[in-house]
Amino acid sequence: MIPFGPILARAVARAGGEAALDSVLPRPRTASALRAVADDRYLSLMCLRIFRAGLKHALVDGKWPAFETVFHGFDPHRIRAMSDEDIEKLMGDRRIIRHYGKLRAVAANAAAMIAISEAHGGFGAYLADWPGADVTGLWADLAARFSQLGGNSGAYFLRMAGKDTFILTPPVIAALIAAGALQRKPGGKKDRARVQAVFNAWAAETGRPLSQLSMILARAQD
Repeated sequence: MIPFGPILARAVARAGGEAALDSVLPRPRTASALRAVADDRYLSLMCLRIFRAGLKHALVDGKWPAFETVFHGFDPHRIRAMSDEDIEKLMGDRRIIRHYGKLRAVAANAAAMIAISEAHGGFGAYLADWPGADVTGLWADLAARFSQLGGNSGAYFLRMAGKDTFILTPPVIAALIAAGALQRKPGGKKDRARVQAVFNAWAAETGRPLSQLSMILARAQD
């Protein structure tokens, strides 16, 4: 595995300078900022990510105010109180995206979020307390607890929420292979652990958050 310096230099050159690259890099939230976000905002973001999957983001985003209305501002307790019949009725609401599986996921995920919030003193505290050195473990935990958060969806949700994470996009995977960190597209738990170890080493080398390392890798590979 090569050090991160040459990767950063390539990304800087392709961006047109350090300032240009720095302007597009994500800034993850602090632990205190993550804790300060209400559960309904996390649930809204989670569901937004789920509905964006496979669709144009602009289409989903344009309908999101209607989703906020029909799901009571994404208050987890109010959603948990919705009956199966209430969810089924939403299939006739033309203001929203009528995907039954994803609509049911909203209700299931509200219940899952309540359970985590009660155990940790808020969903934001759960995110804040999870160590970045094991963010792939957080991906796995989200996928196990929540509906339709498998694959890269959990990582994308975390990025949207401001929790520091890398994302295994095709350019990032290609860059990892080029750097000698991987031989192929990562598959199971062992591969993810290997990638986590590589990102942890680069974070220690550079002092940069995982999200910035991830984006720099993608920019270096473009």
